[in-house]
Amino acid sequence: MGARVFTLCAIAAFVATASAGARPVATPGVTGTEIHLGSSVPLSGEAAIAGNVARGADAYFKYVNAKGGVLGRKIRFTYLDDGYDPGRAVNNTIRLVQQEQVFAVFSSLGTNNNLAVRKLLNEAKVPQLYVSSGATTFGRDYKKYPWTIGYIPPYSEEGVIYGKYIVKNIRKAKIAVLYQNDDYGRDLLAGLRRGLGAKAKSIVSRVGYDPTSSDVQPQVTQLKASKANVLMVFAFGKFSLQAFNAVSRLNWKPQIFVNDVSSASALMGIVPQKAANGAISIVFGKDPASPQWRNDKGIKLFQSILKQYGDGVGSRDLKDGYYTAGMATAYTMVNTLKKAGKDLTRQSVMNAATHLAEKGNPFVLPGIVLRTTPASRFPLTQVRLQRWQNNAWHAFGKLVSAKPG
Repeated sequence: MGARVFTLCAIAAFVATASAGARPVATPGVTGTEIHLGSSVPLSGEAAIAGNVARGADAYFKYVNAKGGVLGRKIRFTYLDDGYDPGRAVNNTIRLVQQEQVFAVFSSLGTNNNLAVRKLLNEAKVPQLYVSSGATTFGRDYKKYPWTIGYIPPYSEEGVIYGKYIVKNIRKAKIAVLYQNDDYGRDLLAGLRRGLGAKAKSIVSRVGYDPTSSDVQPQVTQLKASKANVLMVFAFGKFSLQAFNAVSRLNWKPQIFVNDVSSASALMGIVPQKAANGAISIVFGKDPASPQWRNDKGIKLFQSILKQYGDGVGSRDLKDGYYTAGMATAYTMVNTLKKAGKDLTRQSVMNAATHLAEKGNPFVLPGIVLRTTPASRFPLTQVRLQRWQNNAWHAFGKLVSAKPG
């Protein structure tokens, strides 16, 4: 209770200071030579591997700076470790805005963490740009939170895509669902139900877990008891790994669907392959571990940038899709800053972010166009399906829409 009271007091102080200290002329985080962005991400703990999203973005910003920056300004990117803990994310965000005086918060990671800071950032009119979460609320609730915009495809529509695939391709499906019991997991589950339509009753078992849990293998054992032949893994980080481990240990052989944020090859490559083989997910970014992109110009650019500007990267990092995702987001951020113009303000960057028509992002799949309007804040709404075979993802089918109806 004491920590919660402290956090609430910190938020109140943050909003009061931001309002009282508002400067009518100077824009915080912007000088004649610099744009300062900040982020809160897990660099430690159960979701630490996802911190490579921030490291990838940082490398791309350094690459852009070496080429002259954005309209004469260099980007400084400060990202702080929150261990995937919403309380630490709040404290990090307060530090970034009050002490570091960042221009905007960019690509902070995690549904609960971003929800924890959204209200205070909007009250202070600090842009919360390209949130690293597909929770539908970050694109849907723009009227209440006009300073927030998401980036990756909304989880609800990802769930719809899986549901439609099951209806079309799996006869007599009996579906078990493991889901994180928060907006992230519930979005995916609700989308799955919509995609299944009249077949929603084929969900024979669903078990939610708390993101502070230590282990979800008992939940997987419970799901297996339902005699399901399809398993939806709507779980993140270590929980996804535990789910695959449990499936293997139980010698269960369902058709597995794993949600996008846990589908990186860096994760899939370390789970038991007898469980992983045949798993299905969605994809919108180029996977540097996939043989399909071995000679792709975008992946070659990614690897060149990471080698030159990444901190302490090794050969495994050059095949880590989290880094690539960070570069894709950073590419869009740079385009947004250019579109916002030389006379950069927080309002001008929000105007730019809500008028995207970005083609040719080298780190996303060919044919994807990132589009937004003031009333449509889902930049990435085109994906393909992919199947895990022989230690690699293989995309199949055409681009499909992940845009909310």
